[in-house]
Order: sequence, then structure tokens, then C-alpha cells
Amino acid sequence: MAEQLGIVDYLFLYCMICIWVMLFVNIVLTVGGYVYYLKTLKMNLDDPIEHYPSVSILIPAHNEEKVIEQTVTALIALDYPQDKLEIIVINDNSSDKTGEILAKVQRKHPGFNLTVITTDKVTGGKGKSNALNIGIQSSKGELIAVYDADNTPERTALKYLVHTLARDASLGAVIGKFRTRNKNKNLLTKFINIETLGFQWMVQAGRWQMFNLCTIPGTNFIVRRSIIDEMGGWDTKAIAEDTEISFRIYRLGYRIRYMPLSVTWEQEPESIPVWIRQRSRWVKGNVYVLVKNFKLLFSRDSKHIRFDLLYFSSVYFLFLSSAILSDAIFILGICNLIEYKVAGNTALLWVMAYLVFVLEMAIALSMEKGESNPRNILLVGLMYFTYCQLWLLVALKGVWQYARDSILGLEVKWYKTERF
Repeated sequence: MAEQLGIVDYLFLYCMICIWVMLFVNIVLTVGGYVYYLKTLKMNLDDPIEHYPSVSILIPAHNEEKVIEQTVTALIALDYPQDKLEIIVINDNSSDKTGEILAKVQRKHPGFNLTVITTDKVTGGKGKSNALNIGIQSSKGELIAVYDADNTPERTALKYLVHTLARDASLGAVIGKFRTRNKNKNLLTKFINIETLGFQWMVQAGRWQMFNLCTIPGTNFIVRRSIIDEMGGWDTKAIAEDTEISFRIYRLGYRIRYMPLSVTWEQEPESIPVWIRQRSRWVKGNVYVLVKNFKLLFSRDSKHIRFDLLYFSSVYFLFLSSAILSDAIFILGICNLIEYKVAGNTALLWVMAYLVFVLEMAIALSMEKGESNPRNILLVGLMYFTYCQLWLLVALKGVWQYARDSILGLEVKWYKTERF
């Protein structure tokens, strides 16, 4: 008589199904990203457009004395008609020398349309969404661009975004690519560099190629001002304001396109504690967006965002829980503390999952000049057992923080990633 399956066997089956479904989806998206990459090789975005719309660049800045001058200087140097460009920095309740540095930049560029809005602890310090809402009230541009305070965009970054948007009326926003400026600082920043490239080519480019879907990142994007006005600005309760606004843009019937030829360089966390605080905040913010929009999964009017709802819900709930459970089962099984009957060749399943992960990331790296090298491939192999496992704990922390703050009704506060 066949042995009866126990609870550990069912948990193992749940883990394997969730993990392998996500691996399959990601490998399909990676292939889609590669197809889109081949298309970008044939693109020419340098041809001028008939009408250059006015653009307002918003930069939320809270205690950014280490990076703000370099960022604003790079934005002033953008290859875009100066009479069509304004830069608005929201100096949001800063207690360092951010304001003094911005005043110095204004004196160095007296002819440039650079505005600094300074808030205090009453009007500001309530998060990025609040700062953006303050900034847009003083803006005049037909298009709104957003850059984080640690960004150094390439000179063509904004022009390529505008050219892409201007040539397609169905687009509500266009996002560019962000690269890791300090990728060679230490092992952590090297991992982050690989992760960001994988995410952008695998998830952003793949989703655009296959579903005409993208999610706005926090920086290097433009959106039509009319859309922001129609939506009533950014959701001040959302700390993942980029994901939240993406869903609302799709619900209005617009598309968001990924344009990897538009590149900005940003500083990433250089220490584990800073990285944990940043990423757990991202998870917490994304869970808020998913919970806010989850009912739309069953709405006929939300077909444009159904895949994203399913994908990100699977990442933060099904995949997260299955990955943590599978790690626990694997460790307990090795220690002979538990037994499960359905596993078969357990080691083979984990080895295959590992090889698929390495393959996905290797394909993504091959789409970025100078990144597909033996050192990075070795780092990908190491990431699976270190960085990725740490991400599971960070994601779990973010989910718990969301649940805690929702129950206690805690107000959203600005957490600024520490600069180096």
C-alpha cells in the first residue's frame, strides 16, 4: 500500500510548483527581453522631432549634500533645448547643507531656469510622493520628468525619453535605464549591479516586448503632465510611488514603454544595513500597491494590469513563502530532522533551479556591454546562495512592516537611502 503523504510532502509540492512556475515565467521574460534588446540595436533616436515640449524635471531631495551638486550639474548639461527645460529641486526638510549647495549651484548658473523649493517639518518630510506633489504645483512643463537626487544622467537621457514619447500618442510615460555608478566599490554593489541589469532586461524589457507593460522606476522617467493632473498627483500613502502611479496610468488606458538607450547612473547602498532598509521599504511599498489594487484582478476593466498584479503578487506572496519554506525543508532534511516522501531526487530539483537562475542572469548580462564576463558569471553563481537568500529575509521584513503599520495606522515617513 502506498504510503500516505504528510504535511511536509504537501508543503514541498507547494514550494516546487511555485518556484518552478516563477522560474519558467522569468526565463520566458528573459527571452522576450533579449528580442527587445536586438530591436534596440537598430533604433535611431537622434533624429529631431517637430516640436520639443517643455519639460519640468522634479528632484526630491532630503539631506542630499553629498550628491545633489553633481546631480543638478548633470541635469543642467542635458542635451535638450534650454528654453524648454526647467529644473525644480524640492529641498524637503533637510537639516544638512543641501540648501546651501543648491544656492551655490544657482549662483554658478544664473541664466538657467533652476528653482529650489524648501519645505519644513510641517509642510515636508512626509515622503517622496508629498515632495513631488509640492514640486509639480510650481512646474509649468508639458511633460514631467523625475530624477532621484543621487543620479548622473547621460546627456542624451532626457532627449531619448522625449523622442520616444512624442512619437507615440498611446504612451503615457517612458522609462529609461539606470546603472550602478559605484558597482566596483565592494561585493554588495557588484551584486546590486547584476541584479538591476537582470531586472531591467528580464522584467522590464521582457514585459514590454510580450505584454506592452512596464513599471515606472523611481528615477529617469517622463510622464505627460495631463495624466498627473487627471490622477490628482501622487498617492502620499505610497512609499513605492513609482509602482503605484504605474497602475493608475494603465487604468487610464495609456501604456508605459521601456527605452534602455536613455541611461542614468545612480549610487547604490554600500553596506548591508543600508541595503536592508532600502529594499525592505521597497517591498513594503509594493505590498501596499498590490493590496490597494488586488480587487482589480477580477475586474474586466483592468486587463492591462492583470499580468502585473499576478506577477508581483506571485513574487511577494507565493514565491517568497515557497522559497523560505523550501530552504527550511532542505536544511531540516539534510539534518535528518524531517522526512518527505514525494521528493524523489531532491538534489536534482535544486541543482536544476540553480542552473536556470544562472542561465537567466547570464542572458541578461549578455545584453549589457562589458558586463558578460567570467567574473560576473561567477558572481551570479555566488549570488544565489548569498544575496538572493538575504533578499528573502528582507522581503519578509517588508511584508511584516506593511502588516504592522497597517494595523497600527502609522504615518508614512521619509526614509532616505544613506549616501556615500
